[in-house]
Amino acid sequence: MSDPRDSRDRHDRRFSVVICVYTEDRWDDILAAVDSVRRQSRPALETLLVVDHNPALLERLAKEYGADVEEVRVLANAGPRGLSAGRNTGIAASRGDIVAFLDDDAVAERDWLRHFDAAYDDPAVVAVGGRTVPAWVSGRRPAWFPEEFDWIVGCTYRGLPPGRVRVRNVLGGNASFRREAFDAAGGFATGIGRDGDRRPLGCEETELCVRLGTALPHAVLLIDDRAVIHHKVPAARERFGYFRTRAYAEGLSKALVARSVGAGKGLETERRYTTRVLPAGVARGLRDFVLGRPGGAGRAVAIVTGVTAAAAGYARGALRARLKGGATFSSGPIPKEPT
Repeated sequence: MSDPRDSRDRHDRRFSVVICVYTEDRWDDILAAVDSVRRQSRPALETLLVVDHNPALLERLAKEYGADVEEVRVLANAGPRGLSAGRNTGIAASRGDIVAFLDDDAVAERDWLRHFDAAYDDPAVVAVGGRTVPAWVSGRRPAWFPEEFDWIVGCTYRGLPPGRVRVRNVLGGNASFRREAFDAAGGFATGIGRDGDRRPLGCEETELCVRLGTALPHAVLLIDDRAVIHHKVPAARERFGYFRTRAYAEGLSKALVARSVGAGKGLETERRYTTRVLPAGVARGLRDFVLGRPGGAGRAVAIVTGVTAAAAGYARGALRARLKGGATFSSGPIPKEPT
């Protein structure tokens, strides 16, 4: 029999949704992302649009969501340029018990927050992520693009277990955290992760989640694949050159994470991925090639290329970190909301 307190606690929980934005080129995508939050079956308390050092975009969004749209707030990034500082600004300004994050070029399905909400009935759960599905602008996945590397385009990749499962880290563009998580572990690390259109680094959410597990050893982090968002994949990210560059940047990012939290925790999930998931993907691609199915050889080659590029990035990042004598980023406390 369910505990009657669950429905009461769920009713009392409030969600703040943070969407970090940086360019007017994504204007229509931003509006679609906000609209998807406003249409949730489990309404959010507020949506915070954090603008990353772009005064023109800040002014335009402030006009779009004026005083008559009370549940949408437009803020300027109060920290250094980049996604991590933007998220920290949103956390500091948020008023909800749960802070959720949505990419500015993604739309959430109607029950996205409802599935997050249900997972928090367990008081041990401090973070819940969801499933991110690629929305290919070209209309279909390139035949050579392996599902095992969908993280290249910010999406859930083949190899993650289905259902609602416990994980080391959630994926930042489709995730939520109890406010207590940031009180215990601090915010997202600056100096790692994306910075506008510069080299596509990442892993800021991995580093935060590993720190969170250290600060709260009994905390539970989950992914519920029913909490779905659809992430836009532009044509430029369907190219093999971007695939290779992004894999290399991921290796650089993993080196920073390992330097910060240790290789044991920082690479725990990646070991299984590289020793089990990727070899199976290569075998599948070669089998499809032999059977005459389209894209089989390309997928096998892409997996090998992606692993090689990531390994090269990791080696360079690890060497750079050793030469500098420490981590190249900081993970200080959440900044205070500007008054």
